[in-house]
Amino acid sequence: MLRDYRDDDAEAIIRVALAAFAEFEQHYSDWPLFNTHVAKMPTLARTGEIILAEHDGQIVGAVAYVGPKAPKPAFFEPAWPIIRMLVVDPAARGKGIGRRLTEECLRRAERDQASVIALHTTPIMTVALPMYQRMGFVWVREAPDILGVPYGVYVKSLA
Repeated sequence: MLRDYRDDDAEAIIRVALAAFAEFEQHYSDWPLFNTHVAKMPTLARTGEIILAEHDGQIVGAVAYVGPKAPKPAFFEPAWPIIRMLVVDPAARGKGIGRRLTEECLRRAERDQASVIALHTTPIMTVALPMYQRMGFVWVREAPDILGVPYGVYVKSLA
């Protein structure tokens, strides 16, 4: 089940986000610093919409949808809606949760009458990146590295 974020969900999404990124620890040059950024996921609700995936009353995934014209990192076009911080609890992977959360972001971009949607990701995310590519996202340019890890900007046409 997908639903919108509430303030009392903050602790649960931080737990899921930290667990989801844990497998990448060896790739980032400053893991404690990276974790402090991951733990700020609830702050994305200030400029976007956080969507949660629940199973048996537990939050098992989350993603932030940031609409057109909302503040976003400078490497994205200001008019693009974007997908930020898709996370799925490792214990709940393989059930299509990441895909469903991404599809909900696509629906919201269409609601907002956007012609494209964007995200940034990295080749070290060997499950997420191929999923995005299968869904029609294509690389358009490099994004700034994050603590030594290369990232790219990917877009999907909604037209």
